[in-house]
Amino acid sequence: MRQFTTGDLNKQVGDVTDAASREPVVLTKHRKPRYVLMSYEHYERMRTGRDPRRAHFVSEMPQEHKDLFAAEIDRLAQGEGYDDEP
Repeated sequence: MRQFTTGDLNKQVGDVTDAASREPVVLTKHRKPRYVLMSYEHYERMRTGRDPRRAHFVSEMPQEHKDLFAAEIDRLAQGEGYDDEP
């Protein structure tokens, strides 16, 4: 999650709101997190519970996710994937 200061919000409102349109951003004041800025759509997904994303403890992770995670770790361990990034 990106972070901006409250001063950045005043000086660079376009940059901060552009970042918040992609993902929630933390606004700090006196080097401490104070606020979260996010798009209205993201807020509505959180408010209504319609956001399909979910965090899991590894012990609670669905088997399908464990299999995908293990396959990606193996791929990275073999040196694949690092240069695939745009």
